[in-house]
Amino acid sequence: MVRPTGAGAGAFQSSHGIETYVFRDNGFIPNNTLPLIVRRRAITPSPEDPAKSFEVLFRNNGWSNSWRNGIHDYHHYHPNAHEVLGIASGSGSVRFGGEDGELVAITTGDVVVIPAGVGHALINGSNDLLVVGAYPGGQDWDTLRDDPNVIAESRGRVARVPLPDSDPVDGPDGPLVKLWGRE
Repeated sequence: MVRPTGAGAGAFQSSHGIETYVFRDNGFIPNNTLPLIVRRRAITPSPEDPAKSFEVLFRNNGWSNSWRNGIHDYHHYHPNAHEVLGIASGSGSVRFGGEDGELVAITTGDVVVIPAGVGHALINGSNDLLVVGAYPGGQDWDTLRDDPNVIAESRGRVARVPLPDSDPVDGPDGPLVKLWGRE
């Protein structure tokens, strides 16, 4: 179940360690009616190469075109692609949904699935924060900032992004498939 929220009005947490957030269009960032999904400690990273644990699992579940880095410290969104972020090491706080959105703590092992159009910005992060990002079907992505001059076009682009065939952690039977209406 997803509880619709205003920008930053809170989350729904299931008994399975999954939190969902839905953010409304705020006139600067389109956001999405699909819920942002936070899965706490979804993966135990390998001590030898923590990022590889995420890359392999995501790729095996159809999420590729991956990268290793951090999260931009300014509000941005991807109007043409859904994105998964795996926290390979470290911790931090990310504001989702735009300036008036929700501040969410992230830590090693967490996985966040961000629907196309949902704003996100790193507010603070530990020095060892390492994030792995990937996209369903290897989608390429555009990065846009919170700009009212492009919001109308972005809304249309977000609406045309296809739903993924699988959850990046649990594949075709994972919670994303149910939460995003693929069943």
